[in-house]
Amino acid sequence: MEKFTLINKARPRIKLFEPFEDSSKNSSMVNGILISYGCVFKRSSKPVMKGSRVESIEEARKEYKKLLEEGWEKTYRFNFFY
Repeated sequence: MEKFTLINKARPRIKLFEPFEDSSKNSSMVNGILISYGCVFKRSSKPVMKGSRVESIEEARKEYKKLLEEGWEKTYRFNFFY
């Protein structure tokens, strides 16, 4: 599973969706999605991440779909920072 970054063009906000593996268990199975959110002050600088949370895969898919419907766009611009 890969990382996905969404950006809101109306406001300089981003959300990063990436797989979350529980390190307390011995298996390397993905059991959730880590959603980090933050702001972009300059296009050429690293985004400032304000927080994160872990959601189930289904809940993360619902949020991702909702954000796309609201006009957020998928971007690869900030992937090299993470």
